[in-house]
Amino acid sequence: MRLIIIALVLLSCLAKAQTAKDYFLQGKIHYNNARYEKAIEQFNHAIALDSSDANYFLQRGFCKGLMGEYESSISDFTQAFRLDPSNKFALVSRGSAKSKLDRHEEAIEDFNRAIALDPDYAEAYNNRGFALKAMGNHKAACEDWHTSKKKGNDEAAIILKNNRCK
Repeated sequence: MRLIIIALVLLSCLAKAQTAKDYFLQGKIHYNNARYEKAIEQFNHAIALDSSDANYFLQRGFCKGLMGEYESSISDFTQAFRLDPSNKFALVSRGSAKSKLDRHEEAIEDFNRAIALDPDYAEAYNNRGFALKAMGNHKAACEDWHTSKKKGNDEAAIILKNNRCK
């Protein structure tokens, strides 16, 4: 009888053990409710259990970026890209973080790589446009925003108008 009780207690404990995916989903809930520090805690747990999933690093990087922790977010986006070399989101996110740190040439390299992976990825053109403008290349920035608009980025029309692109 005693062994049965011990077995039931152990099974109960095992049933409550969370998986990396459980922590990831909890992190997403916190992220969606703008509780970025709590989300990062959950993503940290997920990564501790499974450091092979690029999405865990990508989501943690998003949170860090929204908190202004750009260097740390760059590390997460870099790891996400290492784990998944076809991850255009990691490249564009890393490029955006680099732009926030005024590392526009490096950012443009990331946007170019994302465009090479997916020539129809409107967000990459849009963000590259901002980096080009910051570097003083208004003409090339406008070209990228026009391309972004043609590829379906609705925000690009506003950008084009506000930046006086023809």
